[in-house]
Amino acid sequence: MKRILLLSTLILLTISLNAQKISIEDAVMLQRSELGPERMKQVQWVEDADLWSHIEDYSLKILSPQNKVLRSISLDELNALIEGELKSFPDITWLSKDVCYFSNGNQYYKLNVTNQTATKWVLKPSGKNIEFHETSGNFAFTKENNVVVSTSDRVIEITDLEEGVIAGQAIARSEFGIVKGLFWSPDGNSLAFYQKDERNVSEYPLVDYSSTPASVDLIRYPMAGGPGEFASAGVYNLKTEKTIYLSIPFKGPQDGFYITNIGWSPDNQFIYAAIIMRDQKSMQLIRFNAIDGTQDNVLFSETSTKYVEPEQPVIFAPGKSKEFLWFSERDGFNNLYKYSISGKLLGKTTVEFPINEIIGFEQKGKFAVVSAHGTNPTEQHTYKVDLSSMKVTQITKTAGSHSSKLSSSSNYLIDTWSSLSVPRKVEILTLTGETGATIQNAENPLEGRIIGETTVFSIKGEDQTDLWCRMITPPGLDESKKYPVLVYVYNGPHVQLVRNSWLAGAPLWMHSMAAEGYIIFTVDGRGSSNRGRDFEQAIYRQCGTMEMQDQESGVNYLRTLPYVDADRLAVHGWSYGGFMTTSLMLRKPGLFKVGVAGGPVIDWKYYEVMYTERYMDTPQDNMEGYEASNLKNHVANLEGDLLMIHGTVDNVVVMQHNMTFQQKCVEEGVQVDFHPYPGHPHNVRGKDRVHLMTKVLNYIKEHL
Repeated sequence: MKRILLLSTLILLTISLNAQKISIEDAVMLQRSELGPERMKQVQWVEDADLWSHIEDYSLKILSPQNKVLRSISLDELNALIEGELKSFPDITWLSKDVCYFSNGNQYYKLNVTNQTATKWVLKPSGKNIEFHETSGNFAFTKENNVVVSTSDRVIEITDLEEGVIAGQAIARSEFGIVKGLFWSPDGNSLAFYQKDERNVSEYPLVDYSSTPASVDLIRYPMAGGPGEFASAGVYNLKTEKTIYLSIPFKGPQDGFYITNIGWSPDNQFIYAAIIMRDQKSMQLIRFNAIDGTQDNVLFSETSTKYVEPEQPVIFAPGKSKEFLWFSERDGFNNLYKYSISGKLLGKTTVEFPINEIIGFEQKGKFAVVSAHGTNPTEQHTYKVDLSSMKVTQITKTAGSHSSKLSSSSNYLIDTWSSLSVPRKVEILTLTGETGATIQNAENPLEGRIIGETTVFSIKGEDQTDLWCRMITPPGLDESKKYPVLVYVYNGPHVQLVRNSWLAGAPLWMHSMAAEGYIIFTVDGRGSSNRGRDFEQAIYRQCGTMEMQDQESGVNYLRTLPYVDADRLAVHGWSYGGFMTTSLMLRKPGLFKVGVAGGPVIDWKYYEVMYTERYMDTPQDNMEGYEASNLKNHVANLEGDLLMIHGTVDNVVVMQHNMTFQQKCVEEGVQVDFHPYPGHPHNVRGKDRVHLMTKVLNYIKEHL
């Protein structure tokens, strides 16, 4: 039985003579511009003041929480101050209530908005992965595989590494929340950095066909069960001019652990890091001495029969140098745990929904403001956490998806949100959730376009789990007619598709397709994010199996609808969604008539170590699971039409997946369609995406 909890009357447009359908080209190229809700530019709080700023009409405007403009600096005035020719107002960062900084080319300037002066500050170096320390004015960056530090009076190459050893970049293929490789200490006098030795990792060829003859780019790609990178972490001290490395206590194979979630102590003396064993079933949070790299203390451990996955470093609240906060799913949902610096647990939040991030703190560390999904997983709200009692109180009340910014005084929030019926709204809120001022109420960007109705609701899965769904129906749905359905699928870790936000998170091509008489349907099954540990870990050692059950539950629901043509169902997805599309076509033959799989994983033993071994263990330890999910083993089951798409230089899901699948199809005498996108990596971007989506949707129309 369907349980509708959210219903969008998604601005059901009256179809008039002037109404237009959304073309595929417009859907792809204009979704983030004229067909997307208007966005305010550079909305942010001014540092150390209850003031906020944004860019409007080529001017920097500074306003009160009551939305009154107090100061304004135009682009012409800024150009006069720096004797420049900027074409648009640059990105600014506030340093104090009077001063912000910006760059013009490589030159950084400080702009005093009170006396309207601009002074040259520091020069931005040329390099990659640049990290700027605002207080000291120091830069860190990478040059090829090494780390360089630039100060006001010197440039120091702090590593000198052999080929195959890389420092200062994200390691572990950006798993475990790793997004960068350089970490300044609070005072800017020391720099921590990740380092990886990839010399034991196999080289993998990516072929560039644009040259004559074709050329090869060799990347290091660690496949499941094989050799991985050897991780380490270094610290450079600007005063001693020495680099030391953290003394990792674990012995054994050199690729037997991961270093993640580096964080500094407020006094600059210690580095905290999570050390995860390769099987990802155990983790230790360790404090290291930042001067000599020795292990200072093992603060605590986490273990799991499936996997642990820390993704955020220790966080110190202002004025709380003797205690820190740590995110963990150990009790079922991502909660905040408060520890002393000796490793004693002092308290924790106890909500039964995931807390995603800390937005900011009260100035003296009395409370934190956090973002969380709440009891309705399709929504995102802002909450206050009392750091004494660890009690959690909801601030935002309006149904929808909220993203907030906390003022430095912690008196106000800038809250940006949308819902199924609200394209975008920006408000100033108090910490009790009261609206002080509405600073933007974006108009419907699809006015005059023909779109259908979007609903968000939950159904029951086979095990009675709530599964959240999004359905887009054709404009003017006639329930006496039968409509074909396109199921769009991902259903993999770290992704949630169904949200109570504008268009419910759906890309505009879905509305273009719906306007041609198709129902577009999506269900977030077990394995997808923001539903807690057990929901996400249900896929452990059997990727594809539970997810197929939940996708089939979605299909069974569709079959109960009188206006669904159950004989004309198609499925499409990319990456993990490509894996799921192919799985459904081969392991549930006949469930769908047509499938289009983009960048699909075919055989998990070809996928990267860090991700695959978390969810599947190694091929040696989980032979049965790998065999069941190896889609080459199911080729002979294909019923219907299947199109496989892959970028020729995909460095995430390498082309070997699709090539070995095509080879198996030839051996089995099974006909499938295949289209490579030359020169494209894991997805197809830019104007070529119009070609991609046209091919995908035309294939479905032709065969459905």
